[in-house]
Order: sequence, then C-alpha cells, then structure tokens
Amino acid sequence: MVKLAYVHEIDTVTLLLFRMMFSLPIYLAIAAWNFSVLKEKLTPRIFGAVILFGFLGYYLASYFDFLGLQYIKASLERIILFIYPTIVLFLSWFFLKKRITKNQMIAVVITYAGIIVMYLQEPGFSELSNVTGVLLIVLSALTYASYLVGSDWLIPKLGPVVFTSLAMMISCACVAVHYCFVGDFELMSYPMEVYALSLGMAVFSTVIPSYLISYAIKLLGASDFSIVASFGPVSTIVLAWIFLGERLTVFQMVGAIVVIIGVYFVTRKK
Repeated sequence: MVKLAYVHEIDTVTLLLFRMMFSLPIYLAIAAWNFSVLKEKLTPRIFGAVILFGFLGYYLASYFDFLGLQYIKASLERIILFIYPTIVLFLSWFFLKKRITKNQMIAVVITYAGIIVMYLQEPGFSELSNVTGVLLIVLSALTYASYLVGSDWLIPKLGPVVFTSLAMMISCACVAVHYCFVGDFELMSYPMEVYALSLGMAVFSTVIPSYLISYAIKLLGASDFSIVASFGPVSTIVLAWIFLGERLTVFQMVGAIVVIIGVYFVTRKK
C-alpha cells in the first residue's frame, strides 16, 4: 500500500500522518474504554517507558522504513528488515537476561535463509550499493526490534490492550509533531486514492496488527514472536498471487517451505 500511495507523489511524513490520523480515533476510544485499568496501573516510570517505546516503534521504525522504500525496492527492503528477529534475540538476552535457546538460533538461521531464497530472483539486489536506502532499513529493523523488546517488558505490567493503545497514541503524536515542522499543510490536495490507501493502512496495517502483535508477545515473548513473524513475507507472496495475479516462482515456493520449517522449530513446544 505504501508503494501504491507513492505513485501519487506524496511525501513520507504526510503519508505517515494520514495513516496515524485515521488510526488515532480507534486507539483513543479503546484507551477510554479501559480508563480504569489505565488509572490503576500507569505509574510515571511506566508512562516514561511507554513514551520511549511508542517513539521508537511505530513512529521511528515506520519513518525509517517509509524513507528507505524511496531508495530501494520492496523486495530488498524485506530481506534487510528481517534481520530484526536476530536483533530481538540479542537485545532480550542483554537487557532482559533471557537465554537464547538452540531452537531459536536454528529457527532464525532457517527462516532468514528462506526469506532470501524467496526474493532471490526479485530485482533490487544491485541496490545494495545504495548505502542510504540500506542504512535506513537497518535503522528501521533496529528501532522495531527495540520496540518489541520493550513491549515484552511492559505488556505484563499494563496488559496488551492498554499498552498498545498508549504506545500507538504516542506514535501518532510524534508523527503530528514531526509534520508541524516539515509539512506543507496541504492535506486536502491529494487524490481520493491516497486517503483510501491511508485508511486501509490505518485499519489493516496499523490498528489490527498492533493489538495482535501485543497479544502474540504476551503469549510467546518478543524473541519467539519475532521469529514467527518471519511468516509475514510468505503470506505477502501468497496473497499477491491470489489477489493480484502475480507469478509464484519455484524460488518463492521453496523459500516459503524453508520459512515454515524455521517457524516450526520455535513453535513446536508453544
């Protein structure tokens, strides 16, 4: 959806603003519904941590990702971005003192190998020379991994619904402040397709996934969740084949099977 929106010559910050503007009312409503829990559990220290990880997660990680997509193709972006499960493992070990298991290391290697195989024939590998684009996506992976590790610490304290609502409201506020400094304030000048795509991103790529991710982290922990999330590129390729009529190659099918094997390694006892 991001690539489709960029066709209409919209800049990164404005597109992020539209995405968050459509998301914010939903987060506000859910936070208001859980106000009693919010008032009981939210201490100044925890609120400070929520602000930090809300800033790192869906604001800074999304901003770096959107910027990176202006320099490199989505296929290469996926491959670079999915270094984040490895980052999550090491951050969880360093900050949360969570042991890295043999199964987790095997799963990371297998799933990442599968992702590379899936995108092996896609155009874009020559863009590795584009240092700016590659660096931006690496920063996106690092900030998103930090958000997941922070979520692993905060979700048991606040619950997945309250944490997600607060963190995402912080992200929305960060995007709005950013836009105030760099935006042109011509928000009504875009084609209707841009607003439709932004609404789609808000509901299906922001609100729903954000709550599902928090529940998954609650059940699996950040490390195992990040590995299971490697299934994302598999579903993207399958959906593109079903709904967009894109060709499904042998490399993609083999890579998908490899990813599924890797995910199995980390979920078989869950």
